[in-house]
Amino acid sequence: MTSLFAQEIRLSKRHEEIVSQRLKLLQQMESKFEDQNKEKASQIQAAEAAFKRNLSLLKDIEAAEKSLQTWSHPLPPPEVVSLETLYWASVEEYIPKWEQFLLGRAPYPIGVENQNEAENTIRNKAQ
Repeated sequence: MTSLFAQEIRLSKRHEEIVSQRLKLLQQMESKFEDQNKEKASQIQAAEAAFKRNLSLLKDIEAAEKSLQTWSHPLPPPEVVSLETLYWASVEEYIPKWEQFLLGRAPYPIGVENQNEAENTIRNKAQ
């Protein structure tokens, strides 16, 4: 009976050791889990800060680009814009006439007096 009692005490002590080790491991796991959560929160915060910084930099770059464009290519005066518009309207109006002439399907579109000179110029360029 004494040996059973001694064995019971030994098993009880071993059980306490195992429970104590289990508790330590659980505490370590909990501590590690908390550390991981803190690290993850820190990474999320850093990513959000980087995103905000990148947006700010992008806005600054776009503003600088606009500033450079207006500085390097100032808008022409309204008179020049008006003349350009009239010029391109004129070009679009005469394209069909010139196209037919250049394809050899129609006479010189401007006037008869310059037709021979224009045809000679075109022939010389083609040769």
